[in-house]
Amino acid sequence: MNNAFFLLGLGGLLALSAAPALAQTASPAPATEAAPSGKTIPVAEYYEGGQEAMYAFINQELKYPVMARRNRIQGQCIVSFTLNTDGTLSGIKLVKQIGGGCGDEALRLVRLLKFNKPDYAVLTSLPITFKL
Repeated sequence: MNNAFFLLGLGGLLALSAAPALAQTASPAPATEAAPSGKTIPVAEYYEGGQEAMYAFINQELKYPVMARRNRIQGQCIVSFTLNTDGTLSGIKLVKQIGGGCGDEALRLVRLLKFNKPDYAVLTSLPITFKL
């Protein structure tokens, strides 16, 4: 081997190359956001007024569960459902639960949403953020 150094360790012989390492210029990782801002929910286009109006309705109707408020539970519940071609919802289920009654409240909020009729059935998930 050309320009290599050898070390003897517990596991045996280890070769280290003396070749210059290539510098990697990595940009800093973008910070992830817990809120769905910047992300478009696929079914939001079928809600009257779009995604902003949908989340305004959710924030207006949200009743923070007493147990969650008492225990200072915050986070995001994710509800999955299918928007049918007649505008109704089916297969509503909780995908992510944070506890304290937040999951039940998220399910209640999704059942209140009224969508326009899409051309085809859309399977999607909707994040609902609980923040004190």
